[in-house]
Amino acid sequence: MTPVLDATGVTKSYGTVDALKNASLQVLPGEVHALLGANGAGKSTLVKILTGAVRANTGRILIRGEPRQIASPAMALRAGLVPVYQEPSLIPDLSIADMLRLTRTPVDAFIHWVGELGLNVDLRSFARDLPLATLRVLDLARALAREPDVLILDEMTAALPSNLSERVLDVVRRQGETGRSVIFISHRFIEIFAVCQRATVLRDGETVGVVDIAPGVEDRIVELMLGAKVERGAVVAAAAERPATEIPRLRIRNLQVATKLNNVSFDLFNGEVTGIVALEGQGQDELFGVLSGAIPAAGGSVDLDGTPTRFASPADAIAQGIAYIPGDRSAALLRQRSVRENIALPLTARFARWGPIAMARERKLVSAAIQRLQIDTRAQGEVQRLSGGNQQKVTIARWIAAGSRTLLCFDPTRGIDVRTKAEIYKLMRDLAAMGYSILYYTSELVEVQQVCDRAVVIFGGKVVDTIPATECTETTLTRAAYGLSRERLSA
Repeated sequence: MTPVLDATGVTKSYGTVDALKNASLQVLPGEVHALLGANGAGKSTLVKILTGAVRANTGRILIRGEPRQIASPAMALRAGLVPVYQEPSLIPDLSIADMLRLTRTPVDAFIHWVGELGLNVDLRSFARDLPLATLRVLDLARALAREPDVLILDEMTAALPSNLSERVLDVVRRQGETGRSVIFISHRFIEIFAVCQRATVLRDGETVGVVDIAPGVEDRIVELMLGAKVERGAVVAAAAERPATEIPRLRIRNLQVATKLNNVSFDLFNGEVTGIVALEGQGQDELFGVLSGAIPAAGGSVDLDGTPTRFASPADAIAQGIAYIPGDRSAALLRQRSVRENIALPLTARFARWGPIAMARERKLVSAAIQRLQIDTRAQGEVQRLSGGNQQKVTIARWIAAGSRTLLCFDPTRGIDVRTKAEIYKLMRDLAAMGYSILYYTSELVEVQQVCDRAVVIFGGKVVDTIPATECTETTLTRAAYGLSRERLSA
């Protein structure tokens, strides 16, 4: 049988970073084919190449046995490759009807698929007024209306409630039954086993295996995703059992945010680093958004030192000693200002009235933070001239100087060299020893044992496990993050 899609030897580099090194993917007619891999394995890059959004450096793509050059999204559509990306692709300030005209989508077919997917939408509605789940389904209906030879779904169900997810899976099954193919990307094994026949696994930009979907193959898939990796660094020692009477710094109970978080509960104590482990799109962004005051919760409660609280804004959270440290350093820094100005920013912002700044006190606090984090200030005239690792140290130093005692660290070592990562690990442990409370999300599971006292695992917007550091191996965390129980692993 001639594959409907056959991509081989696909590579893509961004400067010195290899996003794809040797990726291949073969999809048969009428097949629902899973594309799997850990965060950063190259799945999204491969999808963007197949759909013309990104050009590969090298590689060959055959459509029904014929070589095809896919240099733009329009060329991908003409080749029968139609994607539904993770983020909605509807323009907020256009009505649905205008969007259909702009993209030349068959209206009658679109309305048919909207109904099949369980929605009833007024075409005069503006995208900005519709919830995320609805936008995702509309994107899918628009893709189906084009009658694709290969439908590409990137985490299609991640933002959907269970009833809409079931509708989507049913449509995916029917696509395969009618001879059309689907590339299905999901972190949920239960969905993969429900609709897929085979899976291609990527690791570090390379295709490392193709497996038939059958009972018991989960362990093989996890093994392919992780490979033979060597654990680095020391494991955090088992934490002493806390007295039942100890009041946590943060007590989160039944936290809810739209379709993303559902009854999330856990405690963060003084003097500990609690890791958050979750695959992409499982609600970790919303969790940190609520705790940092950036987004409101739809339900549940947060207690701060035993007192119920609600953060109305980031400034409100900061005023109560809670600071957010993003993985994207450019979002946190004034890149053309000096190291001193960046670190001193919260100190300056605290003044409630105009007047002279206590420069001596500011210099003392800033210098102490620079020394504690060992920030290389040789290029301190502009913080953008520092290395990525030193820029991230500046974002952390800012809040240490400001006196914040609770740090919400969201993937803080992203894009940082190994040596600087180790320095940040040590800093986190040193701060915990000094009584700081740290919530630490990382996309690199190997970090958890080196930084965290325990890991809270979120899957599908819910806490599915809490694992002590001594048991936080990559395999254990990966299985938990995919919703697979530890009991089964030990059986």
